[in-house]
Amino acid sequence: MKTSVLLKRFAPYFRPYRGLVLLDLFCAALTTLCEIVLPLIVSYITDTGIADLAALTLPLILRLSGVYLLLRVIDAVAAYYMTSIGHGVGAKIETDMRRDLFAHLQKLSFSYYSHTKVGQIMSRISGDLFEITEFAHHCPEEFFIAGIKCVAAFAILAHRNLSLTALIFLALPFMYLFASHFNHRMQQGWRKTRVQIGELNAQVEDSLLGVRVVKSFANEAQEEEKFRRGNLRFLQLKKSIYTAMGGLNASVRAFDGMMYILVVCLGAIYMTQGRISPGAFTAYLLYVNMLLTTVRRIVEFTEQFQKGITGIERFFEVMDAPVEIQDAPDAKILENVRGEVVFDHVSFFYPDDERTSVLRDIHLRVAPGEKVALVGPSGSGKTTLCNLIPRFYETSSGRILIDGQDIRSVTQQSLRANIGMVQQDVYLFTGTVAENIAYGKPGAGRQEIIAAAKKAHAHEFIEALPQGYDTYIGERGVRLSGGQKQRLSIARVFLKNPPILIFDEATSALDNESERIVQDSLTELAKGRTTFTIAHRLTTIRNATMILVLADQGVVEQGTHQQLMALGGLYAHMYSMYAID
Repeated sequence: MKTSVLLKRFAPYFRPYRGLVLLDLFCAALTTLCEIVLPLIVSYITDTGIADLAALTLPLILRLSGVYLLLRVIDAVAAYYMTSIGHGVGAKIETDMRRDLFAHLQKLSFSYYSHTKVGQIMSRISGDLFEITEFAHHCPEEFFIAGIKCVAAFAILAHRNLSLTALIFLALPFMYLFASHFNHRMQQGWRKTRVQIGELNAQVEDSLLGVRVVKSFANEAQEEEKFRRGNLRFLQLKKSIYTAMGGLNASVRAFDGMMYILVVCLGAIYMTQGRISPGAFTAYLLYVNMLLTTVRRIVEFTEQFQKGITGIERFFEVMDAPVEIQDAPDAKILENVRGEVVFDHVSFFYPDDERTSVLRDIHLRVAPGEKVALVGPSGSGKTTLCNLIPRFYETSSGRILIDGQDIRSVTQQSLRANIGMVQQDVYLFTGTVAENIAYGKPGAGRQEIIAAAKKAHAHEFIEALPQGYDTYIGERGVRLSGGQKQRLSIARVFLKNPPILIFDEATSALDNESERIVQDSLTELAKGRTTFTIAHRLTTIRNATMILVLADQGVVEQGTHQQLMALGGLYAHMYSMYAID
């Protein structure tokens, strides 16, 4: 995106703080006033002293000094407020942008996360937004000050000598062209470094989360080499940026030198010709120095500017990611759910692969309280079918109804509040046991948490932990066994108390003893609820009221365990293979 477009989209974040921004800019104007006045005072004293030294009296010098001292006091107070107010506004804008970014990330569907690395997202929500803080503070301030100084310097210098001033300011467009060339290269470089730092974050996250696998295969050296290559790539990108930055600084310094030579030579000639007074010449040198110092400051700010623009661009890249699944404008609250689920000729394919159907023309009615099991080869669409019920994905055609209501006509929050999921890969949050169980019902009391844990057959092992329910379980529950983590996830669903359940191979990764305990918990949880079970171990679903056998063609078999065994088809073959194993 063009810089002008990015700035236009970024500007609304200043709106809530426009009063503070105006105060910051007013303070900036006061500090600039002090710099503008000093050359005028020096010029007046010089010309007065040369014309009539006796006129340069002590009271006059003290009055001028007093005026300048007052201005310096004002400058100090203004500078204090610029720093505190300006940085405060930047931090508030960063906070607002992080809030909006996180809220948008919560709305994005599973398909976005299947194509985006978490490390890249973390880079954008932390590092990129920090750069934007500095940008939001300094950008209006620096350009406002530069504008005042340039206008004031041109007006004062043109009044002293128009031809010399014109020559100086004619050189500025050429300086701008050189600066634009190097700025473009720097922006490209900063964009690539932000992408690369995201890749490094993703790699570090991947390696550290999989540290047990790394160590079990003794592949530490391989991980270090992968990181070394990524880190070296980052260094090379930084070098290209600093090469462009060096070219920018060198060109600016060269123009500085030429303008100083121009002022000194032509100014001296004009002074000998009487076209400019010694005091005016002194003021000229001071104002040119102020002007060039301002240009150099803007050049130094260029690095921060490009970092900020890159951060803004990456922020809007995420914000522009479409929210694929949204509530209808007239969406209703799904209430008093009995648990009837109907698949009305449902088909599904992933948006990036429309040629391959995952599910094709599924027609199914599940009565309230019915126990449905889904079996079939890997990749046949079992998990996808279940993920369509809470609208984690949108159906490509057909519709899904709960108690006769199309799930697209109700709010996502109310829909998902009535569905509980127990998955094979349990995710526990950093925190205590009680906090993780309470995730099923935020604000639940301790007695409710304990009751849910007892139903999930988790109370005994929780009580045996060092601090019981207040035991800190580590990141992703690393201090617990697989069976213990699974029982905590079941306790969460007990606390949520939904009428519809989805079990996604909830016991397939457990040992026999843990599987027996967890299976008892699942049986208890499923009582009186409509249940969809994705089964890996077929012996756990023999009592299901309906078994669906999925293959590439969709649902190829349907019935109870006894009916499907008598049919002698795919299910009977899979069951006999499992029995042999």
